[in-house]
Amino acid sequence: MKFGTSGLRGLVTDLQGRASALYTQAFAQHLTTSGAAKPGDAILVARDFRSSSPDIAATAIGALKRAGFEPLDCGPIPTPALALYGLKLKAAALMVTGSHIPDDRNGIKFYRPDGEIDKRDETGITTIAAELEKGEIDFASATAADRSAEATALFLDRNIHLLPADALSGLKVGVYQHSTVARDLLVQVLGHYGAAVVALGRSAHFIPVDTEAVSDETIGFLRGWAKEHSLDAIVSADGDGDRPLVADETGEPLRGDLLGLIAARFLNAQVVVTPVTSNSGIETAGDFKVVRTKVGSPFVIAGMDDALKAGETRVMGFEANGGLLTGSAFTVNARVIDPLPTRDSFLPMLAVLSLAADQKKPLSEIAASFSLPFAAADRLENFPVETSAALMAHLRASDDNLVAFLAPIGAVAAKSDIDGLRITLKDARVVHFRPSGNAPEMRCYVEARTEKDARDLLADGLGLIRAWAAQAR
Repeated sequence: MKFGTSGLRGLVTDLQGRASALYTQAFAQHLTTSGAAKPGDAILVARDFRSSSPDIAATAIGALKRAGFEPLDCGPIPTPALALYGLKLKAAALMVTGSHIPDDRNGIKFYRPDGEIDKRDETGITTIAAELEKGEIDFASATAADRSAEATALFLDRNIHLLPADALSGLKVGVYQHSTVARDLLVQVLGHYGAAVVALGRSAHFIPVDTEAVSDETIGFLRGWAKEHSLDAIVSADGDGDRPLVADETGEPLRGDLLGLIAARFLNAQVVVTPVTSNSGIETAGDFKVVRTKVGSPFVIAGMDDALKAGETRVMGFEANGGLLTGSAFTVNARVIDPLPTRDSFLPMLAVLSLAADQKKPLSEIAASFSLPFAAADRLENFPVETSAALMAHLRASDDNLVAFLAPIGAVAAKSDIDGLRITLKDARVVHFRPSGNAPEMRCYVEARTEKDARDLLADGLGLIRAWAAQAR
């Protein structure tokens, strides 16, 4: 078990039972010792649709009760809905989810009453857990009062006031429901704005959909549905509903950082905070200041906090997966929306669809009009953490190592070590190697002048990683 870019993650066999009680107890103790909460306070618990999530949530509820808190069961709802409800109640929260990773893994995201925990909180929780682990851990499960309806209603109210009435009238939009906890709310919100909604691919078992590296199988589904139903767009989200997926009228997914850029224009943002993995064309694509960070919502939130402390207003952030965070209040559709400093998939989806409705143009044409460098990303799954660490250490050891490794692709012009290794080649192409922060995966991000060049570079980059790993065995 360890914290990564998005909460605590691990194999279900490691997390279920004792470990989930241990880290929940450590979280409760950390809240008390840090002064963020006190025994008797409410703590919200929600979950995704993974097969292991109800059991882990019940274990967490039991641990919170034994720690003297009042857990409230919010059921299977999107993570941004849980976070919004927590901010309203000034209550801490935890979300049982592994996001986009397979069903044999799971995780827990923790929230203070004022929002996501940060890296210092992670260190505090980990330290307490290490001490608690030396003793006996009671991992008996329990139940709690159901607050799912109230949490869902609050999030729905936020999203049905972002656009004018019937703003999406004339659009036919597919909703790839699979096993995301956002599936029913997406249908409801889009229908509220007048879109003709087609529900697609609902699943009773968990399907891991990675919105940042959409699988060939998923793209095949999207293309087939787009043609079969003559759709203007298809939308979806990952398992816990905080990362958006938007595909155009052909079923081709739009880049998450493009969704973030469109959302920034929609909000008329003054400051945009985004990780180094987002498209390098963002800086020249709008009238806003861009701040780059490491990958992970804690770093984006820290960047937003710094901007707010500096007196900036209209501050937002987004990740390369398209998840949008608002650090300040924004006025949208003549209504003030409160800050929601955690990833949200709904606002960026609505921003993109409203742009398509306003311009009455295909999404593919709108996407092309931004003239961003073509970008692509993928990952090697089940890639040992030790191997990825050894590769990164080798590449960082000397410039000669890096130059030799990349020689089959091109000549190195510049490099950035903010998060992983991001290399700009002399022909202006970009390749970025980055181990996942919370899973046995090695990710590769690329940019190039054409879509074909980007896909070729991505294949070459992943090929270099595989070849090095094979030689290192």
